[in-house]
Amino acid sequence: MATPDSPLHGRWRSSTTRLLLIYGALFVVWGTVLIGVINLETQRYLSQVVDQILEQRAHYLASIDRSQLPAAMATTSALDLQGVMAFGVFAADGRHLAGNLAELPAHLQADGHVHLLAHGVQRLDQVRVQRARALALRLGSGELLVLARATSVVDQVGVILRQSLLWALSLTLIPGLIGGYLLSRGPLRRVRALEAAVQPIMRGDLGRRLPLSGRRDELDLLASIVNAMLAELERSMSEVKGVCDNIAHDLRTPLTRLRAQLHRLQQHAPIDADRGALVEHCIADVDSLLSRFAALLRISEMEDRRRRAGFGSVDLGAMLREIHELFAPLAEDKNVRLELQLEAVPAIDADRELLFEAISNLVSNAIKFTPDGGIVQLRARTDAHGARLCVLDNGPGIPAGERDAVLQRFYRSEGTRQLPGSGLGLSIVSAIVRLHGFRLDIGTGEHGGARVTLHCQPPAIGN
Repeated sequence: MATPDSPLHGRWRSSTTRLLLIYGALFVVWGTVLIGVINLETQRYLSQVVDQILEQRAHYLASIDRSQLPAAMATTSALDLQGVMAFGVFAADGRHLAGNLAELPAHLQADGHVHLLAHGVQRLDQVRVQRARALALRLGSGELLVLARATSVVDQVGVILRQSLLWALSLTLIPGLIGGYLLSRGPLRRVRALEAAVQPIMRGDLGRRLPLSGRRDELDLLASIVNAMLAELERSMSEVKGVCDNIAHDLRTPLTRLRAQLHRLQQHAPIDADRGALVEHCIADVDSLLSRFAALLRISEMEDRRRRAGFGSVDLGAMLREIHELFAPLAEDKNVRLELQLEAVPAIDADRELLFEAISNLVSNAIKFTPDGGIVQLRARTDAHGARLCVLDNGPGIPAGERDAVLQRFYRSEGTRQLPGSGLGLSIVSAIVRLHGFRLDIGTGEHGGARVTLHCQPPAIGN
């Protein structure tokens, strides 16, 4: 059975497949209507031919002398090799006078017009015509001339015609659908190529472009428009990023110089305790500014994708045990219990240093926002999509409306502004996650606090 994310399900959801199925359904409906119209028109035409034969034969028999009528009927019977005709002459009281028709058909009007007898007529030779078209004509002597012809030939022609048209419809529809499917595979392959080309762009590599086939068709036109949009977006982002990087670089030097001068003042100048505390506070503020600029430059570095060379096989279990040992004393100082729940997880392709930094930031945040006596859990497990890391706490959590905003630079919610921090920790985590092509989910944990899940598997194309 095709799952929602399987390739088979994706093919069924494609627009070309839907158009092909719609075309097939319309073709079947239109073919069925056409078969019905052709069948009705053919049967109507054949019935008109039968009616004309009956009317012509009836007028011929009515026009000859009464004494010659039995001989004319005998000639007509001899010419009826298929045995589809029945005719007879009946007295005014309904008695049989001549012909091979055993009895006068009930409810047959003597108006000279042809009528359909659904129950047929009975002949003298015990042959019953199941369905017949019949005509009754009053002769000048008062006798009634009746002629009937079976509709079996017309019915057989209708059956043969319907079968032939159904075969023609099938032999046209099936090759048409197969041909349409084969022709649609070309555009689908190009769409798959475009999807594959979009994946690095979605992960932040704005320098990539969509491939062009050179056919100058609709897909090439769309790819050209997207490429032009990407070029303009890359230019704008580069300008903004360049300004931010230049500011960060330019301010680091004077800030570093200022810190050095404050430190020199603290070490060598004779100052009292109050002024010494003020200098210490100034140095702390400068250090905070320098750390923020360093974080900005680090995010910029990762967004530039300069760290791909550091990728290799990473043992998640060993790294998580190391992080647990590193933060256990900090958690103990805050009276927070830090638990490690580790299952067997496979090694992944990642930059160990960056991934260590990302998970450390998550654990540090969880400890910072967890109240006294709380619990922070670091979990690792494997599901159908690969390794999955979770950091859970029982702190205030992150409101649903702010879960995207907390990944932005310098964002701090109203409830956390009084706490120390720069608002760049989760931005660094987000940049590292994007660099690896992983996925980060923020939700609510089992204890009501925050749950941050890191899916260490690049998303499949189309998901």
